[in-house]
Amino acid sequence: MNFFRGVMGGQTAGPQPTGAETIQKLCDRVASSTLLEDRRDAVRALKALSKKYRLEVGTQAMDHLIHILQTDRSDSEILGYALDTLYNIICNDEEEEQDMMASPHIPVSGRNKIVPVPDENTQKQEEDLGVLFTEKFLRDSESVTLLLTLLEEFDFHVRWPGVKLLTALLKNQCSQVQGVILVSPMGVSRLMDLLADSREVIRNDGLLLLQHLTKGNAAIQKIVAFENAFERLLDIITEEGSSDGGIVVEDCLLLLLNLLKNNSSNQNFFKEGSYIQRMKPWFEVGDDNSGWSAQKVTNLHLMLQLVRVMVSPGNAPGASSSCQKAMYQCGLLQQLCTILMATGVPADILTETINTVSEVIRGSQTNQDYFASVNAPSNPPRPAIVVLLMSMVNERQPFVLRCAVLYCFQCFLYKNQKGQGEIVATLLPSTIDANSISAGQLLCGGLFSADSLSNWCAAVALAHALQDNLTQKEQLLRVQLATSLGKPPVSLLQQCTNILSQGSKVQTRVGLLMLLCTWINNCPIAVTHFLHNQENVPFLTGQISENLGEDERLVQGLCALLLGICIYYNDNSLENYTKEKLKQLIEKRIGKENFVEKLGFVTKHELYSRAAQKPQPVFPSPEQMLFDHEFTKLVKELEGIITKAVHKSSEEEKKEEEVKKTLEQHDSIVTQYKDLIRDQDAQIQELKEQVSTLSMNNEQMQTQITQQQSQIQQHKDQYNILKLKLGKDPQGPFTQGEGAQVNGLNTEELGQLREEVEELRRQHTLLHTQLSEKDTLINTLRSGTAESQTADMAAGGSVDTERLRELELLRSQVQSQCAEISQLQTERQELIRRAEATPLAPSSGSSADDAKAAELESRLAAQNTETERLKEECRGLRERCAGLEQQLATAQSTVAIEQTEKAKLQQDVQESKKEQDDLLMLLADQDQKILSLKQKLKDLGETVDEDEEDDLDARDLDEDEDDD
Repeated sequence: MNFFRGVMGGQTAGPQPTGAETIQKLCDRVASSTLLEDRRDAVRALKALSKKYRLEVGTQAMDHLIHILQTDRSDSEILGYALDTLYNIICNDEEEEQDMMASPHIPVSGRNKIVPVPDENTQKQEEDLGVLFTEKFLRDSESVTLLLTLLEEFDFHVRWPGVKLLTALLKNQCSQVQGVILVSPMGVSRLMDLLADSREVIRNDGLLLLQHLTKGNAAIQKIVAFENAFERLLDIITEEGSSDGGIVVEDCLLLLLNLLKNNSSNQNFFKEGSYIQRMKPWFEVGDDNSGWSAQKVTNLHLMLQLVRVMVSPGNAPGASSSCQKAMYQCGLLQQLCTILMATGVPADILTETINTVSEVIRGSQTNQDYFASVNAPSNPPRPAIVVLLMSMVNERQPFVLRCAVLYCFQCFLYKNQKGQGEIVATLLPSTIDANSISAGQLLCGGLFSADSLSNWCAAVALAHALQDNLTQKEQLLRVQLATSLGKPPVSLLQQCTNILSQGSKVQTRVGLLMLLCTWINNCPIAVTHFLHNQENVPFLTGQISENLGEDERLVQGLCALLLGICIYYNDNSLENYTKEKLKQLIEKRIGKENFVEKLGFVTKHELYSRAAQKPQPVFPSPEQMLFDHEFTKLVKELEGIITKAVHKSSEEEKKEEEVKKTLEQHDSIVTQYKDLIRDQDAQIQELKEQVSTLSMNNEQMQTQITQQQSQIQQHKDQYNILKLKLGKDPQGPFTQGEGAQVNGLNTEELGQLREEVEELRRQHTLLHTQLSEKDTLINTLRSGTAESQTADMAAGGSVDTERLRELELLRSQVQSQCAEISQLQTERQELIRRAEATPLAPSSGSSADDAKAAELESRLAAQNTETERLKEECRGLRERCAGLEQQLATAQSTVAIEQTEKAKLQQDVQESKKEQDDLLMLLADQDQKILSLKQKLKDLGETVDEDEEDDLDARDLDEDEDDD
C-alpha cells in the first residue's frame, strides 16, 4: 500500500519516479494483480493521472483498461473508473467546454463555467491525440460492441461514463463508429433506451449522443425514427415547457432536425404519425412579447427551422404539398401568421417566421389564398402582403428582413395565377384607390426610388407577378405613369427603359433588365411595344458594343439577352425591326461572335451560380444581391435558343417557319382525326349498346314465338279433337243445338260479323304487303353488305350470312302462321255462310234471344276496339318502316365513305330484322284474335265438316299464293 500512497501524493524518502514510470507500474499492477481491490486501486490511480499524463496513460494503459471492461463486469466501481479513464484520454478537456459554449444561440451561463480560450497549437495537439487514441480504441470493433453492452447496466457510475465515452468516439471518428453500431444487434435500440432513463443527466447526455450518431447517416436516422423517437422527443419537449424550456428542448430539436433533414422517409413517417399537429402549441405566443430570453429565441428559431424542413422546396413535390395541407388544416399556418403580425417579436424570430410562412404557402393554392386574406391588426386593417411590402421597400429595415419579405412575396406568387392577377390589377387605372396604399403602388414606388436595393427588390417582385402568365404581361402594358406635372403620362414599360438609359447603379439596371426580360419573354405584343420606341434598340446595341469594365460586363450580357428575346419572339409587325433587320444590325455594329460572348458572360458570373442553387435569396451583403433564382432558370432556357436564332440565316428561318407551319397543319389534322376517332368510338360504343339491347329483344321475341307456336299447336290439337267428335255424331244433338243457337242471331249481326272478317282480311293483306317490302329491302341490304364484306373481311360476311339465315327461318315461320290464319279465316267465312243459309225460326223465348244478342254485340264491340288498336299499330309500323329505310340509306352512304361505317350498316340490318320480328309478332297477335273469333262462332253453333275444312284450307293456300 506504500506504493499507492506514493502515487496518490504521500511523501516518501528517496528520488521520486517520473510520471511515465508510475503509469508503467500501475499498468503492471492492473495486468498482474489477482485481487480485485488492487486492480481497482490501480485503475483509480490511472484515472487521476489521465488528464495530466494523457499521452502516457493512453499509450500504455488503453489495452489494460479494455481488458478490465471485458473481465471485471461484475464490479461496477472498477468499470466506472476504467470508462472515466478512457473518456479522459479520448476526449479533450477543452473540447467539451468549447462545444458547450460555442453552440449557436445558446447562452454560456448555465451550461458550463467560463474557461480561458486555449492556444490554437495546444488545441490542435489535443485534437490529434483524441483522434489517435480513438483510432487505437476502434482497431477492434468488438470494443464498441462491448461498450454498447455496458450501456445496459443501470448503475449510474457505469452508464453515464459509457454514454460520455461513446459520444467522444463519435465526435472523433463518426462514420466508423456509426458503421459498427449499425451492424451491432440491438445497437440503436440500446441507445434509444437512454431517453427513457429517469436520471436527467443520462437522458440529456443520451440526446447529445444521438445527435452525433444521426449526423449524415440516413440508415441510422430511419432506425432511430422507427424506434419511436418522434414520440419520445415530443414528449420531452412538452415536459420541459416547449419554447419556454431550457437547453434540453434545444437538444431535442437539434436531434429532430437531424432525423428529418433530407430524409424523405422520416418526413413521411412524421407526417403520417400526425406529429405535425403536435407542433402547433409551440407557436402559441402570448400578447406580452417583452423580455424574450436568449434560450427561448434559440428554441423558437429551431422550431421554425423544423417546420421549414418539412416544406422545403428541395423536398419531393408531393411530400411538401401534403405537409402544407396538414399545416393549414391543423391551424399551424394560422398560428405562424399570428406571430408574423404580432408586436414585440425579436427581429431574428420575425425574419425566420417570414421565411417559414413563405415555404408553407409556396405552390399551395389553398395556403396562398389564406395568406392573401390575412390582415394586419392596424386601423384601418391592411393586408399582410401590403405591410410586408412596405418593409421591403423601406431602406431603414434590416437587410435580412427585406430579403425574407421578398422571398415571401415570391412564394405567394409561385404557381399562383390568381394572386398574380390581383397584384397586377392594383396597377391598372380602373382599380386604383387613391385613399389606400396597394401592393402595386408600393412596387412602383420601390421601382423608381433612390435606393438601389429597393429598385432591385421591386423589379424582381414585379417580375414574379408576370412569371409564366401571358395575360398579366399584356395587362401590364396598360399601366400609365404620371412622371411630372404638365407632361403626358408614359407607360410603365417606357419608364423602365428611360431609367435604364439614364445610367443608374449596376444593381438598379440589373433589376430592371431582369424585369424587362421576364416581361417580353414569350409575349410578342410586349416585344412590339418595346421595339416601337425608336431609342431602345440603339441603346441596347450601344451598351453591348462598348468595351467597359468588369462590373459593366454583366449589364452588357443582360442587354444582349434582352435584344435576343426581341429577335426570337419578334412577329415582324414592325417593318424597321424585323428579325432579319435586327440580326443584320447585330452583325454590323456588334458582331455575332462578340454578341454570343457577351451573352455567355451572364451564366459564368459567380453570383449567377449562387442564385441558381436555391429559391431563397440569401446574400452576405446588399451589393451582391444581383440575380434571382427564377431568372437564372429563364437565362438557362433562353441562352441556347437565342444563340441559334442569331446565327440562323433568313433561308433557314423560312425553312423553319415552313416546317413549323407544316407541323401545325399536321397537328391540326391529327387533332381532327383524333376528334373523328373519338366520335367514332362513341358511335361504336353506342352501337354496341344497341346491339346488346337488340340481342336481348331478339331473344325475348324468340321466346315469345316459341310460346305462341306451342299455343297454336295446342289449338290445333283441340281443333282436331273437336273434328273427331263432330265426325262421330254429325246429325246428333249438336244439330239441334246449332239451330237453337243460330236462332238467336239476326241478319244485321251476321252482316257486322262479315264486315269484321273482311276488315281483318284487309289488314292481313296489308301486313303481307309490308312484309314483302321488308323482304325486298333486306335483299338489297344483303347484296350491299355482301359486296362490302367481300372487299373487307370474311369474318363479317359469316356473321351477316348467319343473320340472313335466321331471317329466312323467321320468314318461313311467318308464312306458315299466315297459312294457318288464312285457313281459319276460310273456316269462319264458311261458318258465316252456313249461318245465313239456315232458315230463321220464330223464337220461343224473346228474353233469352235478347240476352244472347246483347252478349254477341258486346263481343263484337270488343273485337272492333281490338281492330282499331291493330290499325294504330299498323300505322306505327309504317312510321317505323320509313325511319328504318332512312337509316338504311344513311348506312349505305356511310359504307361508301369510310370502312368503319360497315359496322353501323350491319346494325341497321339487325334493326330491320327487329322490325320484321315486330311484324311477325303482330301477325301472331292477329292470328290469335281470329282464332278467338272463330271460337266465338263455334260457340254460336256453327259447325265445319272435314271436307269443308279441306276446301277452306285449299282456298286459303290459293289466296296465300296469290298474295305472294
